[in-house]
Amino acid sequence: MSRLWRSVFVFCAAILCAPAIGADNDYRMGTGDVLRITVYGQPDLTTDARVGENGSITFPLIGDVKLAGTTPAQGETEIAKRLSKGGFILEPFVSLNVVQYRGQQISVLGRVNRPGQFTLEKISRVTDVLALAGGVVGDGADTVTLVRTKDGKADYRDIDLIALFQPGGEASNERVLDGDIINVARQPMFYIYGEVQRPGAFRLERDMSVVQALSMGGGVTARGTQRGIKILRRDAKGVMQQLDTQLADLVNKDDVIYVKESLF
Repeated sequence: MSRLWRSVFVFCAAILCAPAIGADNDYRMGTGDVLRITVYGQPDLTTDARVGENGSITFPLIGDVKLAGTTPAQGETEIAKRLSKGGFILEPFVSLNVVQYRGQQISVLGRVNRPGQFTLEKISRVTDVLALAGGVVGDGADTVTLVRTKDGKADYRDIDLIALFQPGGEASNERVLDGDIINVARQPMFYIYGEVQRPGAFRLERDMSVVQALSMGGGVTARGTQRGIKILRRDAKGVMQQLDTQLADLVNKDDVIYVKESLF
Protein backbone atom coordinates (compact mmCIF):
# COMPACT_ATOMS: atom_id res chain seq x y z
CA MET A 1 0.00 0.00 0.00
CA SER A 2 1.52 3.32 -1.03
CA ARG A 3 2.17 6.19 1.42
CA LEU A 4 -0.75 8.10 -0.14
CA TRP A 5 -3.11 5.16 0.31
CA ARG A 6 -2.08 4.82 3.94
CA SER A 7 -2.74 8.51 4.61
CA VAL A 8 -6.16 8.24 2.98
CA PHE A 9 -6.85 5.05 4.93
CA VAL A 10 -6.09 6.51 8.36
CA PHE A 11 -8.03 9.71 7.62
CA CYS A 12 -11.07 7.87 6.30
CA ALA A 13 -11.03 5.29 9.05
CA ALA A 14 -10.84 7.88 11.80
CA ILE A 15 -13.32 10.39 10.39
CA LEU A 16 -15.33 9.36 7.37
CA CYS A 17 -15.88 5.67 7.95
CA ALA A 18 -16.95 5.74 11.58
CA PRO A 19 -20.55 4.50 11.73
CA ALA A 20 -23.10 6.33 13.80
CA ILE A 21 -24.20 4.67 17.02
CA GLY A 22 -27.29 2.62 16.39
CA ALA A 23 -26.52 2.27 12.68
CA ASP A 24 -26.38 -1.55 12.82
CA ASN A 25 -29.74 -3.22 13.17
CA ASP A 26 -28.08 -6.60 13.79
CA TYR A 27 -26.23 -5.51 16.93
CA ARG A 28 -27.08 -7.83 19.82
CA MET A 29 -27.30 -6.18 23.19
CA GLY A 30 -25.41 -7.45 26.19
CA THR A 31 -24.50 -6.91 29.82
CA GLY A 32 -23.37 -3.34 30.45
CA ASP A 33 -25.14 -1.71 27.51
CA VAL A 34 -27.02 1.46 28.43
CA LEU A 35 -30.41 1.76 26.72
CA ARG A 36 -32.89 4.59 26.24
CA ILE A 37 -36.45 3.41 25.74
CA THR A 38 -39.36 5.65 24.83
CA VAL A 39 -43.03 4.97 24.12
CA TYR A 40 -44.73 7.39 21.74
CA GLY A 41 -47.21 9.61 23.56
CA GLN A 42 -46.14 8.26 26.98
CA PRO A 43 -43.32 10.49 28.29
CA ASP A 44 -43.66 9.03 31.80
CA LEU A 45 -42.43 5.70 30.45
CA THR A 46 -39.16 7.08 29.07
CA THR A 47 -36.47 4.92 30.67
CA ASP A 48 -32.67 4.91 30.73
CA ALA A 49 -31.45 1.52 31.90
CA ARG A 50 -28.28 -0.56 31.93
CA VAL A 51 -28.52 -4.23 31.01
CA GLY A 52 -27.72 -6.09 34.23
CA GLU A 53 -25.61 -9.19 34.85
CA ASN A 54 -28.73 -11.29 34.41
CA GLY A 55 -29.19 -9.83 30.91
CA SER A 56 -32.34 -7.90 31.86
CA ILE A 57 -33.60 -4.39 32.52
CA THR A 58 -36.55 -3.25 34.60
CA PHE A 59 -39.22 -1.36 32.66
CA PRO A 60 -42.23 0.47 34.16
CA LEU A 61 -45.50 -1.50 34.34
CA ILE A 62 -44.06 -4.77 32.98
CA GLY A 63 -41.06 -5.41 35.24
CA ASP A 64 -37.97 -7.31 34.12
CA VAL A 65 -37.36 -7.72 30.41
CA LYS A 66 -34.53 -9.96 29.20
CA LEU A 67 -32.72 -8.17 26.37
CA ALA A 68 -29.21 -9.67 26.31
CA GLY A 69 -28.65 -11.48 23.03
CA THR A 70 -31.44 -9.65 21.19
CA THR A 71 -31.30 -6.79 18.69
CA PRO A 72 -32.78 -3.36 19.50
CA ALA A 73 -35.65 -4.10 17.07
CA GLN A 74 -36.43 -7.35 18.88
CA GLY A 75 -36.31 -5.51 22.20
CA GLU A 76 -38.81 -2.94 20.91
CA THR A 77 -41.15 -5.71 19.80
CA GLU A 78 -40.91 -7.55 23.13
CA ILE A 79 -41.64 -4.45 25.24
CA ALA A 80 -44.52 -3.39 22.98
CA LYS A 81 -46.03 -6.89 23.12
CA ARG A 82 -45.93 -6.99 26.91
CA LEU A 83 -47.37 -3.48 27.28
CA SER A 84 -50.21 -4.44 24.97
CA LYS A 85 -50.78 -7.90 26.45
CA GLY A 86 -50.92 -6.44 29.96
CA GLY A 87 -53.61 -4.03 28.88
CA PHE A 88 -51.50 -0.98 29.71
CA ILE A 89 -51.31 0.63 26.25
CA LEU A 90 -53.21 -0.16 23.07
CA GLU A 91 -50.84 -0.64 20.10
CA PRO A 92 -47.79 1.00 21.72
CA PHE A 93 -45.00 2.36 19.54
CA VAL A 94 -41.71 1.62 21.32
CA SER A 95 -38.30 3.03 20.41
CA LEU A 96 -35.14 1.46 21.87
CA ASN A 97 -31.67 2.93 21.32
CA VAL A 98 -28.30 1.85 22.67
CA VAL A 99 -26.75 5.06 24.02
CA GLN A 100 -23.60 3.43 25.43
CA TYR A 101 -22.13 0.15 24.36
CA ARG A 102 -20.46 -2.22 26.79
CA GLY A 103 -16.69 -2.38 26.60
CA GLN A 104 -15.68 -4.82 23.88
CA GLN A 105 -12.14 -6.17 23.87
CA ILE A 106 -10.52 -6.26 20.43
CA SER A 107 -6.91 -7.25 19.70
CA VAL A 108 -4.82 -5.88 16.83
CA LEU A 109 -1.63 -7.77 16.07
CA GLY A 110 1.18 -7.60 13.56
CA ARG A 111 2.33 -4.74 11.39
CA VAL A 112 0.54 -1.76 12.93
CA ASN A 113 1.98 1.23 14.76
CA ARG A 114 0.40 0.39 18.13
CA PRO A 115 -0.38 -3.33 18.40
CA GLY A 116 -2.31 -4.44 21.46
CA GLN A 117 -5.76 -4.78 22.98
CA PHE A 118 -8.37 -2.05 22.67
CA THR A 119 -11.68 -1.44 24.41
CA LEU A 120 -14.56 -0.35 22.18
CA GLU A 121 -17.68 1.29 23.55
CA LYS A 122 -19.54 1.72 20.28
CA ILE A 123 -20.17 -0.16 17.08
CA SER A 124 -16.88 -0.27 15.20
CA ARG A 125 -15.60 -1.68 11.96
CA VAL A 126 -12.25 -2.97 10.79
CA THR A 127 -11.09 0.48 9.63
CA ASP A 128 -12.01 2.04 12.99
CA VAL A 129 -9.97 -0.51 14.91
CA LEU A 130 -6.96 -0.18 12.61
CA ALA A 131 -7.11 3.59 13.09
CA LEU A 132 -7.04 3.07 16.88
CA ALA A 133 -3.91 0.98 16.36
CA GLY A 134 -2.26 3.86 14.50
CA GLY A 135 -2.69 2.42 11.02
CA VAL A 136 -0.68 -0.13 9.05
CA VAL A 137 3.10 0.35 8.98
CA GLY A 138 5.11 0.61 5.78
CA ASP A 139 5.80 -3.09 5.37
CA GLY A 140 2.30 -4.21 6.35
CA ALA A 141 0.19 -6.23 3.93
CA ASP A 142 -2.67 -4.80 1.89
CA THR A 143 -4.87 -7.63 3.19
CA VAL A 144 -5.63 -8.12 6.89
CA THR A 145 -7.10 -11.16 8.59
CA LEU A 146 -10.08 -10.98 10.94
CA VAL A 147 -10.09 -13.92 13.36
CA ARG A 148 -13.38 -14.66 15.13
CA THR A 149 -14.18 -17.54 17.45
CA LYS A 150 -17.64 -18.99 16.90
CA ASP A 151 -18.97 -22.10 18.62
CA GLY A 152 -15.46 -22.86 19.80
CA LYS A 153 -13.96 -22.72 16.31
CA ALA A 154 -11.77 -20.00 14.82
CA ASP A 155 -13.07 -18.41 11.61
CA TYR A 156 -10.57 -16.55 9.41
CA ARG A 157 -11.66 -13.79 7.03
CA ASP A 158 -9.27 -11.92 4.74
CA ILE A 159 -10.16 -8.27 4.12
CA ASP A 160 -8.68 -6.31 1.22
CA LEU A 161 -7.85 -2.84 2.55
CA ILE A 162 -7.42 -1.24 -0.86
CA ALA A 163 -10.77 -2.61 -2.04
CA LEU A 164 -12.47 -0.93 0.95
CA PHE A 165 -12.02 2.42 -0.74
CA GLN A 166 -13.20 1.30 -4.16
CA PRO A 167 -16.88 1.73 -5.19
CA GLY A 168 -18.93 -0.79 -3.23
CA GLY A 169 -15.98 -1.69 -1.03
CA GLU A 170 -17.67 -0.50 2.16
CA ALA A 171 -19.62 -3.77 2.20
CA SER A 172 -16.43 -5.63 3.16
CA ASN A 173 -15.65 -3.23 6.02
CA GLU A 174 -16.89 -5.73 8.58
CA ARG A 175 -18.18 -4.84 12.02
CA VAL A 176 -15.92 -6.20 14.75
CA LEU A 177 -17.27 -8.08 17.73
CA ASP A 178 -16.08 -8.69 21.27
CA GLY A 179 -13.08 -11.02 21.27
CA ASP A 180 -12.17 -10.48 17.61
CA ILE A 181 -8.52 -10.42 16.56
CA ILE A 182 -7.23 -8.44 13.59
CA ASN A 183 -3.85 -9.55 12.31
CA VAL A 184 -1.81 -7.52 9.84
CA ALA A 185 0.91 -9.69 8.29
CA ARG A 186 4.09 -8.47 6.68
CA GLN A 187 3.69 -7.60 3.02
CA PRO A 188 4.93 -10.37 0.68
CA MET A 189 8.42 -9.81 -0.69
CA PHE A 190 10.40 -10.70 -3.79
CA TYR A 191 14.14 -10.76 -4.36
CA ILE A 192 16.25 -9.60 -7.28
CA TYR A 193 19.95 -10.05 -7.86
CA GLY A 194 22.52 -10.20 -10.62
CA GLU A 195 23.09 -7.32 -13.02
CA VAL A 196 20.72 -4.75 -11.47
CA GLN A 197 21.53 -1.40 -9.88
CA ARG A 198 20.08 -2.22 -6.44
CA PRO A 199 19.91 -5.97 -5.77
CA GLY A 200 18.03 -7.04 -2.66
CA ALA A 201 14.57 -7.70 -1.19
CA PHE A 202 11.58 -5.57 -2.16
CA ARG A 203 7.91 -5.26 -1.30
CA LEU A 204 5.73 -7.18 -3.74
CA GLU A 205 3.00 -4.86 -4.97
CA ARG A 206 -0.27 -6.19 -6.31
CA ASP A 207 -0.15 -7.53 -9.88
CA MET A 208 3.50 -6.58 -10.22
CA SER A 209 5.19 -7.57 -13.48
CA VAL A 210 8.80 -8.52 -14.04
CA VAL A 211 9.55 -5.18 -15.73
CA GLN A 212 8.11 -3.33 -12.70
CA ALA A 213 10.25 -5.47 -10.42
CA LEU A 214 13.31 -4.53 -12.47
CA SER A 215 12.50 -0.85 -12.04
CA MET A 216 12.35 -1.28 -8.26
CA GLY A 217 15.82 -2.75 -8.47
CA GLY A 218 17.02 0.38 -10.25
CA GLY A 219 17.00 -1.20 -13.68
CA VAL A 220 19.51 -3.37 -15.49
CA THR A 221 23.19 -2.37 -15.30
CA ALA A 222 25.23 -1.57 -18.38
CA ARG A 223 26.61 -5.11 -18.23
CA GLY A 224 23.20 -6.75 -17.85
CA THR A 225 20.52 -7.80 -20.33
CA GLN A 226 16.76 -8.11 -20.20
CA ARG A 227 16.97 -11.24 -22.34
CA GLY A 228 17.02 -14.57 -20.57
CA ILE A 229 15.85 -13.36 -17.16
CA LYS A 230 15.26 -16.29 -14.81
CA ILE A 231 12.91 -16.68 -11.85
CA LEU A 232 13.53 -19.11 -9.02
CA ARG A 233 10.13 -20.15 -7.64
CA ARG A 234 8.93 -22.86 -5.29
CA ASP A 235 6.21 -25.15 -6.60
CA ALA A 236 3.24 -26.47 -4.60
CA LYS A 237 5.50 -29.09 -2.97
CA GLY A 238 8.11 -26.53 -1.97
CA VAL A 239 10.65 -27.59 -4.58
CA MET A 240 12.64 -24.72 -6.09
CA GLN A 241 12.32 -24.43 -9.87
CA GLN A 242 14.15 -22.24 -12.35
CA LEU A 243 11.78 -20.69 -14.88
CA ASP A 244 12.25 -18.66 -18.03
CA THR A 245 10.22 -15.46 -17.86
CA GLN A 246 9.03 -12.54 -19.96
CA LEU A 247 8.95 -8.90 -18.91
CA ALA A 248 5.13 -8.89 -18.78
CA ASP A 249 4.90 -11.98 -16.52
CA LEU A 250 3.63 -11.51 -12.98
CA VAL A 251 5.91 -11.87 -9.98
CA ASN A 252 4.84 -14.16 -7.14
CA LYS A 253 5.52 -14.02 -3.43
CA ASP A 254 9.12 -15.00 -2.56
CA ASP A 255 10.19 -15.13 -6.21
CA VAL A 256 13.91 -14.68 -6.83
CA ILE A 257 14.62 -12.83 -10.08
CA TYR A 258 18.04 -13.26 -11.64
CA VAL A 259 19.35 -10.87 -14.31
CA LYS A 260 22.35 -12.29 -16.10
CA GLU A 261 25.30 -10.55 -17.65
CA SER A 262 25.15 -9.79 -21.37
CA LEU A 263 27.50 -11.84 -23.53
CA PHE A 264 27.94 -8.99 -26.03
